[in-house]
Amino acid sequence: MNWLMFSGMSGVLGLIFVGFATVYVLRQSTGNARMVEISQAIHDGAMAYLSRQYKVLTLFIIVVGIILGLFISSYSSLAFLVGAILSLLSGFIGMKIGVSANARTAEAVSNNLNHGLRVAFFSGSVMGVTVVSLGVIGVTGIYFILTSKLDMFTAIQIIPAFSFGASSVALFARVGGGIFTKSADVGADLVGKVEAGIPEDDPRNPAVIADNVGDNVGDIAGMGADLYESYVGSIIAPITIGFAAFYMSSAESVKALGLNSMILPLVIAGIGILCSVFGTFFVRVSSDKAEQGVLLMALRRGVWIAAIGTALISLIAIKYIMGDWEIPWVSYILKEQGYVGIFYATLAGLIAGIIIGVATEYYTSQEYQPTRDIADASQTGAATTIIRGMAVGMQSTGIPIITVAIALLAAYYLARGNTGDARIDFLIGIYGISLAGIGMLSTLGITLATDAYGPVADNAGGIATQAQLPPEVRERTDALDSLGNTTAATGKGFAIGSAALTALGLTIAFIQAADFARAKAGLPPVETSLTLTNPLVLAGLFIGGMLPFLFCSFTLQAVGRAAYSMVNEVRRQWREIPGLMEGKTKPDYARCVDIATIGAQKEMIIPAMMAVIAPLLIGFLLGDAALVGLLTGAIVTGFLVAVMMANAGGAWDNAKKYIEGGAYGGKGSEAHKAGVVGDTVGDPFKDTSGPSLNILIKLMSIVALVFAALIVQNMLIH
Repeated sequence: MNWLMFSGMSGVLGLIFVGFATVYVLRQSTGNARMVEISQAIHDGAMAYLSRQYKVLTLFIIVVGIILGLFISSYSSLAFLVGAILSLLSGFIGMKIGVSANARTAEAVSNNLNHGLRVAFFSGSVMGVTVVSLGVIGVTGIYFILTSKLDMFTAIQIIPAFSFGASSVALFARVGGGIFTKSADVGADLVGKVEAGIPEDDPRNPAVIADNVGDNVGDIAGMGADLYESYVGSIIAPITIGFAAFYMSSAESVKALGLNSMILPLVIAGIGILCSVFGTFFVRVSSDKAEQGVLLMALRRGVWIAAIGTALISLIAIKYIMGDWEIPWVSYILKEQGYVGIFYATLAGLIAGIIIGVATEYYTSQEYQPTRDIADASQTGAATTIIRGMAVGMQSTGIPIITVAIALLAAYYLARGNTGDARIDFLIGIYGISLAGIGMLSTLGITLATDAYGPVADNAGGIATQAQLPPEVRERTDALDSLGNTTAATGKGFAIGSAALTALGLTIAFIQAADFARAKAGLPPVETSLTLTNPLVLAGLFIGGMLPFLFCSFTLQAVGRAAYSMVNEVRRQWREIPGLMEGKTKPDYARCVDIATIGAQKEMIIPAMMAVIAPLLIGFLLGDAALVGLLTGAIVTGFLVAVMMANAGGAWDNAKKYIEGGAYGGKGSEAHKAGVVGDTVGDPFKDTSGPSLNILIKLMSIVALVFAALIVQNMLIH
């Protein structure tokens, strides 16, 4: 109970910091009347979009909640609803402060770079710390309620419904927001910078406000819901595995740690919140030079302090929570009690996350060769730009995949016990892998802040241009925005890396849940069917491996169709509104916002529903063994495609910015036009399809876990 109180209080303290950061941001000057007018237009467009999206999501939440209540239990419905509502809330709070910070960041940057960085970063911190605080409070609260009202076995079977709610909302929010932001961005760039040759964020471009709105609804609200579900999924996976590995163990020495093993993930998450908050106060720059290296070091300092603090304090917590359990061979090597195995499993995930972040930075930052190579290729046209960018994205999968594989093996073998029962030892090793997933996201509070500040800086740059602020203001916001592209790609790397580990843990949890249901029915464990000689497993693998590609096809086509409508609308306004291109009249910004909103709401339904329908369809038609194959295939290909898309997109974007900084002829050159085309291809890669894949693979695992008993019952009937 004391440890549960600690995790809950850490979430409360996190929300207190959110209040402090919000007050700090709102106290800053909003600038002149023109800046306030533009900011208000962005705010109104974002709120109009969320209003429509939340109507669709409310209907979906109610329908699924009723289905869960009818076919599983009322508590499952409750957990689902709470998870969905908190996911919506985390995205809404982050976006609300984001649209309030854009003009304030532009005004702060006009004073000095550090002031602008602090305002943008603290607005991002509101998003980051809100996500982790609501995540810990939500999971702690639902764990306490369910374990107080129900027996432990039933409670643990219901807790994943909380993650189901969070994941469902996240997929709709991420896909819908991604379609909105990239249709507006691609439309504005193609017609503005490429066809008309006018600057980015030029007020004569009718799509410019829709583009700014998209930064908020996609890269802040959508991302907030996305990372919220990643975070709670990484906590819930070790809770469910800990139940099977420890609480249900036949070995008394292991069983005694059952409750502790389920509370430990919440404690580590709570420690991460406190250390992330501490780290935010170290993000500052002393130089006013808009150099990426200076800004990057400022962000790194905060992240490293949070990571080191989380690792050290987690070691102490793990000793007190799991310290009585010994792992003989690890104890022999390290001359310590067995808690070190659990600690090193967690540390493996934390280190893997840092390595993935550094690798992502290398492949996407304009400071390094891969991105500069793309810029160099732009001299010979758009085709070579696309080819080089794709090559960079594909090459960038190597380090993350190998890193996750090593972390997975290290976590498994360091945590694996030696009880004499092979099944228990295996599950304890899997518990270690799931802890590696939470280790990777333990400092999400600050890593997400470094991601979420980017859209604020991007909006600040747009406001600076539209309000005709001095050129050095745009130069500084561009430096913040360019770094934001790199940190955003890094954040996506953390998310997809943890998604692979978490989805693997959830898949194992599904196998255990299916085995419990099979045991009640007198059937053999599903593990006996999980071989590559089983055609059902092979069929599932192939179908699962295909799903991420099909999903990306739907989302990319959705952006293409919406962007097509946007391009035609911008052309129409330039053609039909007298004096628009001369700057004598204002464009109809609201019409472009409306086009992007309608397109996003219509196009998000099919890809989002795929994640819910596919596992249920395979599970009920082909059985649990085929479903395990489906989940495994989706994890492997989903991980690869997500990393490739996120990194290629970030590299294309920063290659364009590198050219805009003066390389190869600078703005308006042929190389710049090719770079813009590369950026428009990369936009849906990095902000729509790629980041949505980590939700896809986890949501399918969660759906399988929640409906495991019904899938087994259906097998008995047929």
